[in-house]
Amino acid sequence: MKHIPHVIYCVVVTCLLAVTEGHAGLGHTRQTLSINGKDWVLEVPTGMRLEVLTTALKTPRLLHFMPNGDLIIGSKSGNLYRLAPPYRKPDVLVTLSNYPHSVAWRDGELLVAQTAGLYRAPYHPGQQRLERRDFEILASLPGGGGHSSRSVAVGPDGRVYVSLGISGNCSDEYLDDSYPLDDRRGGVMVLDESGAQPRLRPFASGLRNPVGFDWQPQTGELYASNNGPDHHGFESPPEYFSKLEAESFHGMPWFQFDGKTLRRDSCIRSTSPRPRQAVSLPVATFPARNAPMGVAFVPDGALDARFEGNAIVALRGSWGTRPTGSAAGDPASRRPPRLMMVVFREGEATGVEEVLGGLQRDNGQRLARPVGVAVGPDGALYFTSDSGLQGLFRLGPAPQ
Repeated sequence: MKHIPHVIYCVVVTCLLAVTEGHAGLGHTRQTLSINGKDWVLEVPTGMRLEVLTTALKTPRLLHFMPNGDLIIGSKSGNLYRLAPPYRKPDVLVTLSNYPHSVAWRDGELLVAQTAGLYRAPYHPGQQRLERRDFEILASLPGGGGHSSRSVAVGPDGRVYVSLGISGNCSDEYLDDSYPLDDRRGGVMVLDESGAQPRLRPFASGLRNPVGFDWQPQTGELYASNNGPDHHGFESPPEYFSKLEAESFHGMPWFQFDGKTLRRDSCIRSTSPRPRQAVSLPVATFPARNAPMGVAFVPDGALDARFEGNAIVALRGSWGTRPTGSAAGDPASRRPPRLMMVVFREGEATGVEEVLGGLQRDNGQRLARPVGVAVGPDGALYFTSDSGLQGLFRLGPAPQ
C-alpha cells in the first residue's frame, strides 16, 4: 500500500475482524484515475478498473436495478434518477419532498422510502416519467430529524422491509408497540399486508442506524450495516455488520460492543427493553467512525469467484477527526472512505477485506464518499457518492 495511514488502517481492520482461513485474497493493483486534471492513485482489486460514469447527480444515495436493466437512484436532493444502460446519462424520473432515500420495485409498482413514510406508485420498467400525484402512502414511518434516511428492499420471501435509525446517539427509541409511534425507531421493519391497512411491524431492533441491508444468496439470511454512536470518541465502539433474525435485538442505545465485551452505555438512563443476554453481537466489525452505508451481496456469476457470496459494504468515512472524534481536528486524520467486503464461507462471515481504497488523500481531500452499492445486470459493481465527486461509479473487469 502506498500511504502510511492506509497501512495502519488495514492493520487495525485485520486485528478487529480476525480475518481467517477462507478469506478471498483479492490482491490489489494501483490505478491512476484523472479527474478534472488531478490524478488519484487508487487501490483496486487485481484485474479490475474503476470508472466514473456520471457526475450529473445531486446527492445520490441508494440505488436499485430494475428487471429491464434500468437503474433508479434515490437522493437527498428530492430527485429520483433513472439511468438506462450504460448508465451515463441520468434523467429525473420524479422530484419528491421528504427525502426519497431509496427505492425498490415489485409487481408493477415502485416503492419509495421517504423520511415519514413508505410510498408507492404504479410503474413499469422503462417508464421515463412519474408525477407526484402518482404516489400514495403505503405505510407511515416516524419522521423527524436525525438519521432521516429510510431504506427499502424486497426480500427473497417477497415481503417489503424498511430500515430506519434512532434520532441521536442515545435516543430512547425502540421498535415496539409499547413506544409512541414517533419513537419506534432503530432497526428493520417488515410490511404486514394481511389486514385491511398495511402496517410496518418490527423485525429486528436495537440498531442505531442500519442504512444498508441485504440477503446472503446461499442462505437467504438478512444482514445489515450499522452506524455506531459518536459520543465515545474516535476509536470506540466499532461499527457493526450484523445478522438480523425475526425479533433479534442488537442492543443500541443501551448496550455497546467494544470488540470484546458488551457494555452498558451510561448515556441512557432508561431500562433496556430487552436484557443483556438477549443482545445479538455483530458477525463482523469495522473500526469506529467509518459510517457503513449500503450493503450488497454478490450473487453467483457476478464480478468473479473472489466475490461470489460475499457482502460489499460502502464505508462513507468519518466526519470526526483524531483524537477526540470532533470535527475540529486535522481532516487528514478522518477515517477514509472505501469499499469493503465481508467474506463468507459456508454461509458464515469469516473476515473482512478491502475492495477499493485511495479515495482520500494524505491531506484529507476526498474523491468520493460511497453510499449506495449494487451489483448490476452486467455483473459489475456500482456505487454512488453523495459528496466529494457526486455521481455514479462502476468497478468492473479491466479491459484486456
